[in-house]
Amino acid sequence: MARAGVPCTTLMSDMERRPDPDELLARVREEEQISARGKLTIFFGFAPGVGKTYTMLEAARGEAEDQKRDVVVGIVETHGRYDTGSLLIGLELLPRRPVEHRGIQLEELDLDAALKRRPQLLLVDELAHTNAPGSRHLKRWQDVDELLGAGIDVFTTLNVQHLETLNDVVAQITGVIVRETVPDAVFDTSSDVRVVDLPVDELLERLREGKVYVPQQAARAVDNFFRPGNLIALRELALRRTAERVDAQMRGYKAAHGIEESWHTGERVLVCVSPSPHSARLVRAARRMATSLHAELVGVYVETQASLRLSVEDRERLSQNMRLVESLGGESVVLRAEDAAVETVRYARKRNATKIVVGKPTRPRWRELFRSSFLDDIVRKSLEIDVYVISGQLGGEGTTPSPPREEPRKALALTGGVAAVAVIALSTAVAWYGFGQEQLADVVMVYLLGVVVVSMRYGYVPSLLAAVLGVVAFDFFFIPPYYSFAVSDLRHIVTFAVMFLVAVVISNLTKRIRDQADSARGSERRAASLYAISREVGLAPSRDLLLAAADRHLREVFGVRVAVLLPGPDGMLEGAFAEAGTLDDADKDKGVAEWVWLHQRSAGVGTDTLPSARALFVPLKGARGRVGVLALYPSPETRLGDPDERQLLDTFAGLIGSAIERTQLADEARRAHLRAETEQLRNSLLSSVSHDLRTPLAVVTGATSALLDEHGP
Repeated sequence: MARAGVPCTTLMSDMERRPDPDELLARVREEEQISARGKLTIFFGFAPGVGKTYTMLEAARGEAEDQKRDVVVGIVETHGRYDTGSLLIGLELLPRRPVEHRGIQLEELDLDAALKRRPQLLLVDELAHTNAPGSRHLKRWQDVDELLGAGIDVFTTLNVQHLETLNDVVAQITGVIVRETVPDAVFDTSSDVRVVDLPVDELLERLREGKVYVPQQAARAVDNFFRPGNLIALRELALRRTAERVDAQMRGYKAAHGIEESWHTGERVLVCVSPSPHSARLVRAARRMATSLHAELVGVYVETQASLRLSVEDRERLSQNMRLVESLGGESVVLRAEDAAVETVRYARKRNATKIVVGKPTRPRWRELFRSSFLDDIVRKSLEIDVYVISGQLGGEGTTPSPPREEPRKALALTGGVAAVAVIALSTAVAWYGFGQEQLADVVMVYLLGVVVVSMRYGYVPSLLAAVLGVVAFDFFFIPPYYSFAVSDLRHIVTFAVMFLVAVVISNLTKRIRDQADSARGSERRAASLYAISREVGLAPSRDLLLAAADRHLREVFGVRVAVLLPGPDGMLEGAFAEAGTLDDADKDKGVAEWVWLHQRSAGVGTDTLPSARALFVPLKGARGRVGVLALYPSPETRLGDPDERQLLDTFAGLIGSAIERTQLADEARRAHLRAETEQLRNSLLSSVSHDLRTPLAVVTGATSALLDEHGP
């Protein structure tokens, strides 16, 4: 019952807006973990000199004076700027840790002193800085992570070119490869990001006035990195990256508070992709719409139980349409659900899409009498989201699809029809000799059993044929007048209708169970293969064993021959692992691999880039960036063009790339440990030698002084 004075519609609205329990529980657990850690605030800019350190110090003084917080300066680089240095007056400075490296005295953040001092807020400048050899951590962001784990809040600064995923983009724009990078996860999980922005002309003026670098460095910077075009591009990257983070925060807030409606804070276009030959035109129209709105494009295909019956031609066409979305700069997503319209709208709200682009329905109108169309369901459920319907008829653009092969379908339909006739004939014989014309209820059960058998083995249409034939045979052989289709008792008409309806329902449910079983087997296969490869490559102690395990799993799951190319000491790709028969045409294959290595995009078989290559080349990436290239040489049974297979392959590539990076980091750690031990041994030898020489030299010096005194004037 509704509460007094509260309409039922209001109660239903409150229930619909209630947060999902699983998401709410995950949110609570995440907040518990976050509450135990310190808060990281990043002052984010697009280039040196925009005022990140100055703004950070101003904010820190406000925390100390207004909020009465315990603020300590861990390490801040003023670069000789008087106005920046003046903000340090009155703040407690943590003594820096001196480090000698190759005869040069360096100063680093004293992590142990900071942990011992344990202030409420610590200032740590230049998050992407690489620590001097001999430090506890290789990177300063790792020091910050340890400080956050100890419950200390941290203010830090970061430029956009130091984000790991933008490293290649920045190198392409500026021609400068940035060696010091920070994982994007550090940026994304920070508590607050404050953008410090400055017009490009004003930054260049500050550079010329010597407020960024000394005059000699400023002149070189203007000629190289600090070009107006470079700075404009970096500024856009910084603002876009911050906007993406804010968008992710907004979607997280909506999920946590059970808000399903899309908020039109920015445009995002979602296009429904299908195996239809007209879907390519739909994708192109959606791309034009997204471009005119300066919006993000997302292509979505929902795989339902009916999708499991797609022909090879339809799957290939679907794969081409999904690749078209990616080639036009969009994001392609494959979802799985029983109701495509409900899942499409749900995902549109999850991504905060403002527009859904759908093709016009092409199926006959009479079919909508039994089931509403996908378009009608989308329109009814979309509510606040705009729906655009675009004609599915091909115009001048696009290519004419190849006609599908009908022979296998006709053969399958003919086989199912013959099986339906045979099963009903057998059911009639069993009912005739087993029960006769008196036990009609048992006869009906025999016919329904026959319908179930046909439905389980041959599908929906043959089962409907079996249902019709069962009703006809039941009337002809078991209902008086016998051996005639006439019905003397009209009550039997109801029996026929109920029998046919039950047979149709059983056929539909059996088909649904069969499709669900096929879908479950596919999901189980994907989950089992992912678990197996993640376990083996994650525990592999060496790179060779890791590549061997990856090769075995790729062969078993995809039926391909495998080659892995990794960068050598000179930075060029070389075959780290290759099966027999791969990389035969070395120049051509390695040329494609080099292109994939440079552009970090898949190429080769099944793609729009270098499709004549003998293999599919996929980039391998880790948390720090690219690590290698995976080459897959397909066999006749391989289905690498299938969107589901490609999604699984991309997951495999991510796991393999992360595992290779792990082995590389382990090798680097061993080398660093060896260098540290070598340096320690060198210092010990020098110390012992100097100690052994110190006593004789002191004796010689004393004897010489005595001789000089004896023979002196």
